[in-house]
Formats: sequence, structure tokens, C-alpha cells
Amino acid sequence: MIDDDGENLGVLYTGEAIEQAAAVGLDLVEVSPNADPPVCKFLDFGKYRFEAQKKANAARKSQKTQEIKEIKMRPNIDTHDYAVKMKKVNQFIEHGDKVKITLRFRGRELAHQQLGMALLQRVQEDTGATAKVEAHPRIEGRQMLMVLSPK
Repeated sequence: MIDDDGENLGVLYTGEAIEQAAAVGLDLVEVSPNADPPVCKFLDFGKYRFEAQKKANAARKSQKTQEIKEIKMRPNIDTHDYAVKMKKVNQFIEHGDKVKITLRFRGRELAHQQLGMALLQRVQEDTGATAKVEAHPRIEGRQMLMVLSPK
């Protein structure tokens, strides 16, 4: 049992502790139920609940959610278009997001999958300093996918 000033009162019966808390005008709150014996304090329960909620909200705010951003390309992408896409990929990775690179094949391009694989290898080399490959290139239907995540 711990009183409102933080002093240890020792082990008390529950009824006795509730009476003492009521005499002071506070509530008896079980702080750590897993301890042996359980630790209780004299607290204003409303204030205690408010502080706990505030701590939980602060923890939720500081948490970083990692999103998956998608960049779509074609196997015969031009050099400037490629540079623009890579600039965006680097921005996403610096921001801490994962990047899913989707390579869409149309018509007869599907017969030249080696071009797509070469392009994804090029992306992998260009982002090698800042990102690692989380999911290596794989084919799903008419598209090739690769996922990059920040190092």
C-alpha cells in the first residue's frame, strides 16, 4: 500500500485500505496487479485515467506508420521518365515508406520479360545505397513486381 505522498504503508487488508483512502478523499487504485502482494495507491481515479489516456495518445502520435507507395513503369521507359520515377522512389524511401515497383507489360512486351528484369535490376542498383530489396522481382499475370524498403 502506497499513500498519496508516495510513502509505503506496508501490507493492509482491502477493507482497511479502502476506509483509509475514503478518509483522505481519494480512491484505492491497484497499480500493479501482478506483483506479490499486489501494489495499490491512494489516487484520484479520474485523474489517473486521464493521465493514462494522455500517455497512450502520445505513444500513438510518436508511432511511425510505414506505408507502401507504388510506382508504375513500362519495360521500354525513356531515360528522363525513368529519372523522374527514380527521384520519386528516393523521396519515398527517405521518408521511410516502402516502395512497390510495378512493371506493366502490354501485348507482345510479355514475350520480352528479360527487358523488364533488366529494368528492375537497374532500379535495384540505383537505390542500393538507401534501400534494400524486400521482395525480389516476380511475375504476376501481365506485370512484374518488386518491393523496396528503407535500410
